[in-house]
Amino acid sequence: MPRVAAATVAVIALAATAVSGQGLSRDEALAAVYPGAVVRAEQVFLTPSQQKQVLTRAGVDVPSALVARYVATKDGRVVGRAYVDTHIVRTKRESLLVSLDEKGQLLRIDVTAFLEPGEYRASDAWLRQYRDRVLDDDLGIDRAIRPIAGATLTARATNTAVRRVLATDEVLEKRGSAQ
Repeated sequence: MPRVAAATVAVIALAATAVSGQGLSRDEALAAVYPGAVVRAEQVFLTPSQQKQVLTRAGVDVPSALVARYVATKDGRVVGRAYVDTHIVRTKRESLLVSLDEKGQLLRIDVTAFLEPGEYRASDAWLRQYRDRVLDDDLGIDRAIRPIAGATLTARATNTAVRRVLATDEVLEKRGSAQ
């Protein structure tokens, strides 16, 4: 387990420093989405039970028990949480920073690393359709989310990441267990 955790942390660190040629850095994105907030990074390990809950709730794989997230506070209260989801799109890595409000509703998605060819990268306009979304049956490609012509794998990977993050947040914040 320590070897897996170390490898996962290394992947997250690599993705954080990867140059995608587009988009904001993680720090810039966090400052933009939570202006004036104090943002604290943390690493959480999901228990096997929590991993199963995320899988059941999201309907997508949970590739690692390690969760990298940021908790934003302002005036002593939590104003949101942001999660890093690093995954493979086609053959290379993408890192998304998925930012939520204090209730777990999606605020914004920032691409912080995209190592596939640029033409497969999701546009900011496409990513904005996730704003104000919650985890439900409509959160899917060809449902509430439009596909991306010529970048189907990016659209699927992004939607999978968003579903995983929303379910992880529900489990960690102990919401949605009765749903």
